[in-house]
Amino acid sequence: MTQTIAPRVRTVVLLLLAAACALLAGAGPASAHAAVTGSDPGQGAVVDKAPARITLTFSEQVALSDDSLRVLDPEGKRVDTAKPATVSGTTYAVPLHSGLPDGTYTVAYQVVSADSHPVAGAYTFSIGAPSKTSVSVSGQSTDDGAVGWLYGFGRYVSYAGFIVMAGGAAFVLACWRRGAGVRPVQRFVVSGWVALTASTLALLLLRGSFTGSGKVSDIFDLSLLGQVLQTKSGAALVSRLLLLAAAALFIAVLFGAYDKREDAEEKRDLTFGLSIGGVVVAAGLAASWAMSEHASVGLQAGIAMPVDVLHLLAVAAWLGGLGALLVALYCAPAETPVDAPAVRRFSQVAFGSVLALIATGTYQSWRQLGSWSAFTDTRYGQLLLAKIALVVVLVGVAWISRRWTGRLAETVPVEASAVREKERVGARADGTGETAVVRTGETAAVGTGDGDTPAEGEGDTGLDTDEQPGTESAGPEPADSERAAQLARQQAARDTAQRKRMRDADPNRFGLRRSVLAEAGIAVVLLAVTTVLTQTEPGRTEQEAKAATAASASSSADEGASGALTLNMPFDTGGEDGKGIVTIDVDPARVGGNEMHVYVERPNGRAFDIPEVKVEFTLKAKDIGPLPVVPDHIATGHWSANGVQIPMAGDWQVDVTVRTSDIDEVTVSKNAQIG
Repeated sequence: MTQTIAPRVRTVVLLLLAAACALLAGAGPASAHAAVTGSDPGQGAVVDKAPARITLTFSEQVALSDDSLRVLDPEGKRVDTAKPATVSGTTYAVPLHSGLPDGTYTVAYQVVSADSHPVAGAYTFSIGAPSKTSVSVSGQSTDDGAVGWLYGFGRYVSYAGFIVMAGGAAFVLACWRRGAGVRPVQRFVVSGWVALTASTLALLLLRGSFTGSGKVSDIFDLSLLGQVLQTKSGAALVSRLLLLAAAALFIAVLFGAYDKREDAEEKRDLTFGLSIGGVVVAAGLAASWAMSEHASVGLQAGIAMPVDVLHLLAVAAWLGGLGALLVALYCAPAETPVDAPAVRRFSQVAFGSVLALIATGTYQSWRQLGSWSAFTDTRYGQLLLAKIALVVVLVGVAWISRRWTGRLAETVPVEASAVREKERVGARADGTGETAVVRTGETAAVGTGDGDTPAEGEGDTGLDTDEQPGTESAGPEPADSERAAQLARQQAARDTAQRKRMRDADPNRFGLRRSVLAEAGIAVVLLAVTTVLTQTEPGRTEQEAKAATAASASSSADEGASGALTLNMPFDTGGEDGKGIVTIDVDPARVGGNEMHVYVERPNGRAFDIPEVKVEFTLKAKDIGPLPVVPDHIATGHWSANGVQIPMAGDWQVDVTVRTSDIDEVTVSKNAQIG
């Protein structure tokens, strides 16, 4: 029966994996997790004079290389003169040649965000007037090529390997300890270790090309590998490999010494030791993701990382245990079938895991989205809705499995009694008839085993050959032993087949296997969505970037118009609640007295107060300034100053210093034509 079921199971699993890969393939390139929230000059801006430098502001800190910021003239030649440098916080700049001619220039950037994902893109600005350019701003991202897809697939395999290894081992220790001696379960857990180890090594090799050129030829560049090992992501991958060595020792003990231990007290002590060690190793492996990805940056990182570890452990206990249960239900030998108590214990573990997932997932959703609108307005929110829907369906199917488990538990005593009665009857039959057949050397068809006499004409006297006078033994004892062993093997095979038929014919067990198979299929797709989700820009960051882009466009439009001047500048002091947008209104923006208003808003547009805000005006061309202005607080998020004197017309640099706490402050700058 198992031989006919196993190919069908493999086919279903392969189809589910193919569907998951199709979902990954249709997900598009991995989005960057840091976004450009400001630039000077801005996107599409037309400036009168050539700027001395180009500045970019990101939503979080990024890692720079020598070629992270490049500025190209209309012919495609580089006009930046030095390596990019940090101006303040999340603002970075690169100096330009002096006296650049009029035309359209391209700013290309390629950096690595704090959560290890590559950020690439480009935009244009013009000096004097727009012109034709030979530089293409499309295709700047390196994560949408072959290397990007390989890296994404490696991430999927690594998540799946961790879930299979950790969840399968937890299922054996917490739910079904007899499973430590079941070969299919052993292969299931070991395959998870192999998948996680192989994918981690592959990610180490791919990392340099993934965050750099994106070329397949750079995968085996040892110099890039050396650079990767010095980064946070490289350290996390190396730590994962070291922990996998400890996991290999854990698996060897679990499926070796633990299974062979017969003393109950010793086995109990070993179970306790394996449980503690397994939790420590699994938590360490989960932390290798948490310390290098979403949880390690942004809001409340100190809380987010342990929450992320708990989230991954709960996923592994639920989905990995589910996979181990599926293997046990379909592939476990008839001598050691998975019993109802084991399924019931797993149901309790899964229920606790779901509660942990709800709690940690709610926190993570709030942290990564920040608003209800982000559920529908951002790609991250849409994927999160799909994940929530899959979890709800999975919980519903798990509830059906729980009902089948209850029914199976009710039928187990009856089934066990029937098996014991059959074995008793079979043993009695073996003791009365089979021996006679063996001893006479006849086939099983000669005697029925219940005392019937042979047919006439057979020449059988009813006595053993060696007991008939004047005759020699016709059945040497070695032949009798070989025949007995053959019959014993045949009888054992028949008994095993009978037990399998009885087990597989149970409608409750059949229903449980079907529902668990459905759970596993949904889990495969759920894991694919989760992998894509970890590679997608968080909704909170995406909305901040959209707001900054809109503010920059509005500022450019305001700068080009006559009358009042409005400047929008995103800021990040690096502290708690340190992100926002400061808006400067100068009216009428001309030589002489002006009225100035300062507004401070959160990224979602809500006004909020900060301890201090200061403004300075500098006209570098005439060596005037800085001219300080300290506005008065008027209302929540609103400051004002009257009679702000601008002595002459020109390209003024407006510096705004924002302080959000006693120690957290930042200065953001923007140039504006006044007068």
